Amino acid sequence: MIKEKIKNIFNKNEKETKDNFFEGTIDKKDNISPAYINMQNPKYLEIDNLYYGGLIVVDYYREQTDIILKNLIETNINMNISAFYEKQDSFKTIKDLTYHIGNVGVELKESNQNREDIDIAAFTYNDAKYIRKEIQVNNEDIYYLYIYISIYADSTKELEYYLNKIEGIAQSKGMQTRRANFRQEELFLSCLPIMENNNSIKEAAKRNVLTSGLLATYPFISSTIFDKDGIFIGTNIYNNSLVFIDRYNNQKYKNANICIFGTSGAGKSFYTKLLILRYKLLGISQYIIDPEREYNHLCNSLNGTQIKIGPNSNTYINVLEIRKESLEEGESGYLATKIGKLIGFFNLIFGELNEEEKALIEEKLIDTYKTKDINFDDKSLYKEIRKNKKVIKIFKDPSDMPILEDLYNILGQDEKTKKFQIKLIPFVKGSMKFFNNISNIKLNNELIIADIYDLGEENLKYGMYLFTEIFWDKIKENRNEKKAIYLDEIWRLIGVTSNKEVASFIYKIFKTIRKYGGSGVAITQDISDIFSLENGTYGKSILNNSSIKTFFALEEENIKILSEFTNLSEKEKVEIKSLKRGECLMFVGDDHILTKIDCSELEREIVEGREGQRKK
Repeated sequence: MIKEKIKNIFNKNEKETKDNFFEGTIDKKDNISPAYINMQNPKYLEIDNLYYGGLIVVDYYREQTDIILKNLIETNINMNISAFYEKQDSFKTIKDLTYHIGNVGVELKESNQNREDIDIAAFTYNDAKYIRKEIQVNNEDIYYLYIYISIYADSTKELEYYLNKIEGIAQSKGMQTRRANFRQEELFLSCLPIMENNNSIKEAAKRNVLTSGLLATYPFISSTIFDKDGIFIGTNIYNNSLVFIDRYNNQKYKNANICIFGTSGAGKSFYTKLLILRYKLLGISQYIIDPEREYNHLCNSLNGTQIKIGPNSNTYINVLEIRKESLEEGESGYLATKIGKLIGFFNLIFGELNEEEKALIEEKLIDTYKTKDINFDDKSLYKEIRKNKKVIKIFKDPSDMPILEDLYNILGQDEKTKKFQIKLIPFVKGSMKFFNNISNIKLNNELIIADIYDLGEENLKYGMYLFTEIFWDKIKENRNEKKAIYLDEIWRLIGVTSNKEVASFIYKIFKTIRKYGGSGVAITQDISDIFSLENGTYGKSILNNSSIKTFFALEEENIKILSEFTNLSEKEKVEIKSLKRGECLMFVGDDHILTKIDCSELEREIVEGREGQRKK
C-alpha cells in the first residue's frame, strides 16, 4: 500500500509538472485563431474588425442550362462559397419513390379535381417518375446538395450592400436564398475548409439533385488564366485574380501569336512595351518594327540595338542582299527564295504587277545577280578564302552582293523595263538613295528595334517590309530558341495600301512562325484598314492564326467591323466600347476575360523612360 501511495504521489507530481509546462505554450490552433469573435447580433458575426453575413441557398430552377455559380465567383465581392454533395442509396431511393408514386397516383385518381393542391400533387408525381426513370434507365445517381455563401466586409453598411447584391445575382440565376439570421456561426463554420456541414442549417439547404444536375454547380469556372511559366499580364477586372500567360506553351495554345487592337491612347503601346520588357528578362530574342519612334527609351533602358534607316542615317540595308540565314540548314534555293520576296517589294514600288511584268522583273533580277556571279546554284553564294594555309568556303559578304543601282542599270537596257527604271530613280539617285548601299547593320542583340520613322508617311511600308524580311530570317535561324517579331501598324503591310504578295508574306509568317519557336505580334489602331485588302482575307487570316487576341477600347464603327471577323458577343461589344485606358478584353485560347493591365512602379518608369530621373 505504501509503495502504491508513493507511486501515485510521483505520478501526480509528474502530471502537474507536465500540465504546468504545456499551460503557457502556443500551438498551431492559437496562431490561426482570431483575437475576438462577437456573436451578439443575430444578423452578422464580427471577427477581428470584419463583419460576416451568410446566405443559405434553399431552392433552384427546376432545370438549369448554365453554370449557376459563375456570376457569383466572377464578382469582386469578398466571399466564401461552400458546396456539399451527399450521395444517396439508389436502391433505397427507388424503393421510396415507387411507394410515393403509388400513393400519389391513387390519390390523383380518387381526389376531387377542384382541390387547390391537385397541381402540386401532380408535379411531385411526375418528378418522382422522372427521377426513378433517370436512376433506373440512365444510371444516374441522386445526391443531396447544400450551398452556403459567407460574405465579409469592413462595415455593416458595406456588408448589407454586398448581401443585397449577391441575393440579386443569385435570384437572376434561379437560386432562392435566405439569410442565416441566428445561424451565422453555423454557416460561417460550414464555409471554412474543415468539411463541416452543420446539422442546424442542413435541413434548410438540403435539395435533391441528379448527377447531370451537379454540372450546373461546377465551381472552378472563373475566367482566369494562370499559366505556370507565364508572365504577369494584369488582373481580372471582375474578380481581381492575377492573369499569367505563357504564350509559348504549345501544349495549351496552338501558336504564340498575338493581335493587339485599340484606339490611340487606349493603352496598347504601353502593354506592348511591358511584354517586351518582361520577355527580355527571360532572355527571349525580340525584333520590333517601330514606325512611330515609340520604343527608343525602352531600347536604351534594356541595352538593345536600335537600327535607323532614313536620309540622316549612316546605317544601310541592301534590298538585294541574300543572307545565309534566309534558308535553314538542309534547304536549298537561295536565289529563288530571294526573288520571290523581291517581287513583293517591287510591287510596293511599281504598283500592282501583272504576270507579264512579274516575269520581266524576274528576268532582270536574274541578270543583275549574274553580274556578281550568283545564280540558282547555291554553291554560287559561297566563295573560297585562304585561312591558315587552307582553302575554305564561306558565304559571300554584303560587299559581294548587287545593289539597286545594278538593277537600275539593267532595267534601262530594255525598252520594256525603262518605265520601271524611272520609278527606281528616287531609290538610286533621289531622296531615298540610302536604299542603294551595301548593308552594314549588325543583328547580334536579343532586342533589336527597327526605327523607320525618318522614312516619312508615304515610304514607311518599304522599311517595314525590308525589316520584316530581315527579322524573319533571324526567326528561322534556330528552331529551339524562343523569339518574337512585333509589327506595329501592321495595316500598312496587309491593308489596301499594300498588295497581295506582301500580305501573303506576312500571313505566311503568322501561319508558320510556330514551327520556328517564334511569335508574331500584330499591332494596329486602324481596324478598317487591316480588313480592307481582298475583302479582309489577310486580316482575318492573321486574326485567326493568333491564339491570343487583345482588344483595347475601340470606336463603335471599328467594333462593328471586328464583330464580322470574330465571335464577339453583344455583351462584349458593349464592354469594348466602355473600356478605360489600360483595360482590355482578352481572347486567350477559348477563354474571354476582361483584364486590367498592371505593372510595378519600376516597370512603369522604364516603359515611360523615367528611370533616369528617378536615379537622379
